[in-house]
Amino acid sequence: MGTVADDPQFAHASPVEGTVDVGPVIDLSLAGKGNYVAKRGALIELLWFVIEACVINNKLLPISAVRVALLRLFGAKIGEGCRFVHPLRVKAPWNLEVGDKCWFGVDVWIYNQALIRIGSNVCISQGTFLTAGSHDMSDTMDLHVAPIVIEDGVWITSKCVVQMGVTIGRSAVVTPLSVVHRSLDAEGVYGGNPCRFIRKRFMSVA
Repeated sequence: MGTVADDPQFAHASPVEGTVDVGPVIDLSLAGKGNYVAKRGALIELLWFVIEACVINNKLLPISAVRVALLRLFGAKIGEGCRFVHPLRVKAPWNLEVGDKCWFGVDVWIYNQALIRIGSNVCISQGTFLTAGSHDMSDTMDLHVAPIVIEDGVWITSKCVVQMGVTIGRSAVVTPLSVVHRSLDAEGVYGGNPCRFIRKRFMSVA
């Protein structure tokens, strides 16, 4: 008795039931670094990988000063009065600039293949992912990077994603679980996927 694979009408069926295998598939082995340029050698990157895993992302170390000191040692520019009490991840501290009096929540992930610049009095809540890089989905899957700028007074609430090349304007708020794929104007409240304007943050004073 023949199997489904022997039937001509299923000759192009994919392993997933109900789908058809058509169109191109990108060979991931050919993907390149695109416009990404490493700013440190492999040894420094390896050393930081170990320190990030053992100290920066360690839930048993609720001491902000230690994280700040190590980030600065590896090239981060961090202002005064910042709170790094909770575990977080920073891919490349040499690509990080933070102003004064900023707060970082639990499990913030700063994936900064390019510069991420954060102003003063910024709150980035738990589980937020800032990514300064992505891949070319339409051709080669090459890596492409672009800076992220978060201006003074911004609040990015829990579990948001901020994508490469975005600027978030002064005192804007991004509501939980939002995806910021384009730049946002100052003093707005934004939410959703894709992120959209909801209202102004501050009421006008008569």
